[in-house]
Amino acid sequence: MATTFRSATEHDLEWLVDLRAEVLRADLERLGRYDTHRVRQRMRDAYVPTSTRVIVEDSTEIGCVTVRVEDDARWLEHFYLVPHAHGRGIGSEVLREILAEEDPRPFRLNVLQGSPARRFYERHGFTVDSEDDVDVFMTRSDGSR
Repeated sequence: MATTFRSATEHDLEWLVDLRAEVLRADLERLGRYDTHRVRQRMRDAYVPTSTRVIVEDSTEIGCVTVRVEDDARWLEHFYLVPHAHGRGIGSEVLREILAEEDPRPFRLNVLQGSPARRFYERHGFTVDSEDDVDVFMTRSDGSR
């Protein structure tokens, strides 16, 4: 199966909002922080189509990823795949492609405490910078390639 990207548009927002709520629900419930309105509103407030790519597998939209560029870092955000795409190597394929893009700035991200996403990112060279009761903040410098 072929996995590609397409540019996100304003029309993608609502299905991406629902995808975020679905993907994060178990971790947020475990942390006692799931709020059906808040989980969706945070995506609406942060959505920037020009920084977001929709992940497509054989012409079916299966996820998204955002790279928010700042002066000193590139923030990897809103990286979500539909549940049936988990565990098939698609996330690794997408992440490798993004990490291979030429830019000297490090990648930064945060994941929820206890999320399997932390191990996923550690396998791809991210290291923990700091953490609190809810989030784990991680960085990957371009020297990790």
